[in-house]
Amino acid sequence: MQPRHITMYLALMLFLHISGSHAKAAGDTIVGNSGSRLMAESFGAFNEPWAMTFLPNEDLLVTEKTGTLLLVRLQDGSRLPVRGVPKVAYGGQGGLGDIILHPEFKNNRWVYLSYAEQDWIGRRGAVVARALFNPGSGSPKLENLTIIWRQQPKVSGNGHYSHRLAFSPDGYLFITSGERQKQEPAQSWTQNLGKVIRLKDDGTVPADNPFQDKGELAKTFWSLGHRNMLGIAFDSRGRLWTHEMGPRHGDELNLTLGGDNYGWPIVSWGDQYSGVPIPDHDTRPEFNTPELYWVPTVAPSGMIIYSGTLFPNWQGNIFLGGLKSKSLVRIRVTGDQAEEVERFAMGKRIREVEQGPDGAIWVLEDRQGGRLLRLTPLGKTEN
Repeated sequence: MQPRHITMYLALMLFLHISGSHAKAAGDTIVGNSGSRLMAESFGAFNEPWAMTFLPNEDLLVTEKTGTLLLVRLQDGSRLPVRGVPKVAYGGQGGLGDIILHPEFKNNRWVYLSYAEQDWIGRRGAVVARALFNPGSGSPKLENLTIIWRQQPKVSGNGHYSHRLAFSPDGYLFITSGERQKQEPAQSWTQNLGKVIRLKDDGTVPADNPFQDKGELAKTFWSLGHRNMLGIAFDSRGRLWTHEMGPRHGDELNLTLGGDNYGWPIVSWGDQYSGVPIPDHDTRPEFNTPELYWVPTVAPSGMIIYSGTLFPNWQGNIFLGGLKSKSLVRIRVTGDQAEEVERFAMGKRIREVEQGPDGAIWVLEDRQGGRLLRLTPLGKTEN
């Protein structure tokens, strides 16, 4: 690319970043492989978007991995940078991550965000912080930010932070903690890598967590034996579902039960990237087997369990974004059984999925220039 073209491209990206009102585009039709038709409407492009959450007034908070938090006003397309975001360790899979609201946000204004931080010798780990969100008057900011959880220990490398967040229906904070591409810590009682974490909303430890006799750190664990969990959601029955990337294939969707061990790195439906085989789940029945797995990989990221009325046939379905597969995957859950029933070819890596206030499905594309898309039904949707 010639220097003049580079300058024009960077100017265009800056224009899209600042002026969402001009980035809104006419809708495109997306057809699933089971015949469902969606209308996709674009609300502009972002710089490596990673997560989003809707505010009660239907504005949107969007994180960008480089360390920017944006207040997006969908009514007029404006975007305001939120002040008070901590410095993040950007690089690889690290940077600013998830953002969610406290269940009582209307009363207390607490938001929770995850990000990667670095120590003085360059080791990195995920942290979770909470802060008060002040929308201000044209100058939104985070106030009283406090770190309430850290990955222990910090390690070298820039992968598998996971750090997805969700509140349970009974008000506990759940955190996915990746094994940071180190594998063995997923089975360790003295490291919180490769675990699902359960905390009170202030970061203190519930007395009824499942592992009470494995040491102080283990008292924070909900489950163990996980790899890289980039999706977490609770269903209408209050059950926790997570998904995680397999090594070389073998991505998993798990009904994630307190006190259970999910087997990584001892078992997997995938193999090591080197080609070295890993024993399958059915060789070790003491480990929890995934409800659904993928060979070849879909590289799952982001997840919702749909509860809206805009797609009435899809209530209770799981939707997850596909990175490598560049798809939106629809999964039907019947009891404890899960089955992929439809896949939408999106043409771009899908980083995040969220349900909007009116029941529309919103997705964020990955990487620089990733668009914010609103998906609505276009005619019949399949069961």
